[in-house]
Amino acid sequence: MAQDYQRLQVRFADWPPIRITGTAGLPPEVYRVTYALRGLYVDPTGQILAREEHVLEINLSLGYPKRAPQCRMITPIFHPNFDDVTVCTGDFWAASEQLDDLIIRIGRMIAYQEYNTKSPLNGLAARWAAEHPQFVPVDPREIAPPLIERADMEAHAAVQVAPAPVAEPAPVPAELPSSDPWSAPIVVSE
Repeated sequence: MAQDYQRLQVRFADWPPIRITGTAGLPPEVYRVTYALRGLYVDPTGQILAREEHVLEINLSLGYPKRAPQCRMITPIFHPNFDDVTVCTGDFWAASEQLDDLIIRIGRMIAYQEYNTKSPLNGLAARWAAEHPQFVPVDPREIAPPLIERADMEAHAAVQVAPAPVAEPAPVPAELPSSDPWSAPIVVSE
């Protein structure tokens, strides 16, 4: 777990789309990750709207890394593979998976660069994604920071060298046009 923490510190240093914004434990067993990515959520009136910031909590469960970390969104999200209490990571987690790769994959999910409509946690979001493929991804920017070779990453963490500056991704407009299909209300039929 100490290696995970060091890897995350190095991999996401100076990378605006993904920030580690909190930890608990020594070494950390709980992480709070803030994503500066466009994703979707449903407002109280039932409209699907864009959100530019998402907060995820990761709990390294008993049995980690053989068992997948428990992940849940703190901020509301509208996505086929997220519900109120969990993020579906079981389809791709393996003991050989690295925590930084999982964090990047969840960022791609938030941006609708990756999603699974075949076994969704949120059927309404799965239906929306299947019916509106022309609107995904909702954020096409690169989610992962430039890859640092594992050996370089370990050496980098050991000597505490500041990373080279990374070009900031292009800004995403804060508001969607009123004709945008994301702002259409969701109709739930029972």
